[in-house]
Amino acid sequence: MFCPQRAPRPRVTFVTPMLSEFRRPFFRRLAEDLADVEVDLTVAYGRPYNSDMDSRADAVDMEGAVQLPQYTLRVGKRPLVYKRLGPLFHSSDVLVVDQALRNVELYPQLIRQRLGRGPVISMWDHGRTYSKPQSQREQQLKFAFTRQARWFFAYTEGGARSVVEHGFPEDRTTVVQNSIDTTAVRKAYEQVTAGQLARVREEYGLTPGRTALYIGAISSSKRIRFLLEAADAVARLLPGFRLMVAGQGEEMATLQAWAARSAAVVPVGQAFGERKALLGAAADVLLMPGLVGLCAVDSFALETPMVTTQWPYHGPEFEYLEHGRNAVVAPNDLGQYASCVAELLGSPERLDAMRRECREDARRYTVEEMSRRFTDGLVRLLANGKR
Repeated sequence: MFCPQRAPRPRVTFVTPMLSEFRRPFFRRLAEDLADVEVDLTVAYGRPYNSDMDSRADAVDMEGAVQLPQYTLRVGKRPLVYKRLGPLFHSSDVLVVDQALRNVELYPQLIRQRLGRGPVISMWDHGRTYSKPQSQREQQLKFAFTRQARWFFAYTEGGARSVVEHGFPEDRTTVVQNSIDTTAVRKAYEQVTAGQLARVREEYGLTPGRTALYIGAISSSKRIRFLLEAADAVARLLPGFRLMVAGQGEEMATLQAWAARSAAVVPVGQAFGERKALLGAAADVLLMPGLVGLCAVDSFALETPMVTTQWPYHGPEFEYLEHGRNAVVAPNDLGQYASCVAELLGSPERLDAMRRECREDARRYTVEEMSRRFTDGLVRLLANGKR
């Protein structure tokens, strides 16, 4: 009996600069969602290409993912990174890559795409450069580079709007709502016991109602010195105030030296999963005077309203924050920032109202929703044909 062969399932290869702890749940969910629509996913990843990324100590592996051979060349202060895809290039129908001029391997692939050969190239990322100054020439190059893609997956509405305003077709743009795994964080948060809270408060000398948390990279983009100075300033206004600082990074020596002479600053090491949930449950607010990125979603999941600043280099997820509803966006001034933190901690009713809003927003920004949106965009790309 003749049995017709089934057409091979489409294959998407997601190429990421490195595989971080916070991103692993998204890739697992995306693989499941794509499998449900008969599409195979391969996650391919490089490794940290600068000292800041390496010092954060959050690179992980994932079963089934492919680590790529990688070569890095520095031109002045700028890295050029080449990741060798090997057979993945020939076996993929779609490549999803980050929107970065440093990705040297993309240039010949974009030429092949223009010639009708090889996989379709889609990009995902911020849309525009948020977190550092960029010259007009660099901006023009980035948008010209982005226009070569067949689809763009933007972290947020603002990023999508930027690429569309610079010539990318709106009907080939998907807003994914970049997120962490809030479902897992919320579950761990809700399972924290009174005994666990009592022990962590005793260990770090924490006072309920006078405790803040910082969680993220200990790096210059997060304005660590401003953060530490602010902690001391708040402690002068609210005796007994403590700031737990969770993370790793290039400015660890600064943090450790400061904590050695300040009772207000308490380093607590890396914090993932249940550990992050416990620290969040022990805190009242989350302090982030520097770059706001996915820490916005952490603040929602942990019900710790964020106090940040009117700083020009926040990431796209800063869009999730609404001053007075789920966060406080303070003036970019040390004294005024400290006053805003102290005022919020001294207003239990206001703080409780903001916590309720954070809890609601944690249901909105999830990896489940992010994966659903990503899957929808990839299915539309595949349905529209490779060209």
